[in-house]
Amino acid sequence: MFQRKLGRSGIQVSGLGLGCWAIGGPAWRGEQPIGWSVVDDEESIRAIHRALDLGVSFFDTANVYGCGHSERVLGRALAGHRDEAVIATKFNSLFDEETKQASGSDTSPEGIRRACDDSLARLNVEYIDLYQFHDGSCELDRAAEVRDVLEELVSEGKIRYYGWSTDYPERARLFGEGEHCTAIQQRLNVLEGSLETLAVCEEMNLACINRTALGMGILTGKFSAGSKLPEDDVRRGWDFREGPQAESLERLERIRRVLTEGGRTLAQGALGWLWAKSDATIPIPGFKTVRQVEENVAAAEFGKLAEDQMARIGQLLGASESQS
Repeated sequence: MFQRKLGRSGIQVSGLGLGCWAIGGPAWRGEQPIGWSVVDDEESIRAIHRALDLGVSFFDTANVYGCGHSERVLGRALAGHRDEAVIATKFNSLFDEETKQASGSDTSPEGIRRACDDSLARLNVEYIDLYQFHDGSCELDRAAEVRDVLEELVSEGKIRYYGWSTDYPERARLFGEGEHCTAIQQRLNVLEGSLETLAVCEEMNLACINRTALGMGILTGKFSAGSKLPEDDVRRGWDFREGPQAESLERLERIRRVLTEGGRTLAQGALGWLWAKSDATIPIPGFKTVRQVEENVAAAEFGKLAEDQMARIGQLLGASESQS
């Protein structure tokens, strides 16, 4: 596994990280699912251990994933492996661990500190390497106050660096002005995302952590027009016959041949696209099984897509349909 820098922190991390939303299991906001259906905790732990064996060192979660469950599972898996891992988590949401219900948010200084302490306890660690604000559309004035609290947490030794999970370039720039900001997490893959936000990361020497690196499963090729998802899955309302998901499947078909050249799977080609797009990118595909981890890590053996592949993908998708 090759290495990339986690922005201006200079911390070396694996070029591929693991996104730990799915291993949090089911969770809800009222009647709306915000998790990824049932999960096997022991398989999740085996998958994390396999990732460590294969050279993965970067693990991204959030306090709300599974309403605390993802952090607890990750903490169990990394017990005895703390020196091998760079741990990123997020804060903002309020939730009840017992009922698995998310109920609101808290960006007050007291709320941020309480959330940090709770995450430290669930992860069973003394510090968090990267602590990320999880309200992507927060107003700029309020976000500046949040950034100030994060600087205090750095000085207190509870976190090493911080970032913001946001798709907006002006918000990325605001956080980037903070001394210990080192990353922006954004939605970015071969079919969607903001290249303007990526440009801010490159300009300000911030890591661009890529959530939805595989389009929440679409870029793996496992969905078709007749696919249905469980009622407790955050994607349960997806319609593959018409609408956005159907359009994504159609666009994927246009570029399937290019992404799979040289023996890559679709997922491996999509990861190669992200690595080729910028040296700042760190994709964090989700997982539930050892097999998924092994397939995604194997993308590193192929590396970046070549320049001509990137150009052909751009032509096939069309300039009007590329990332904004």
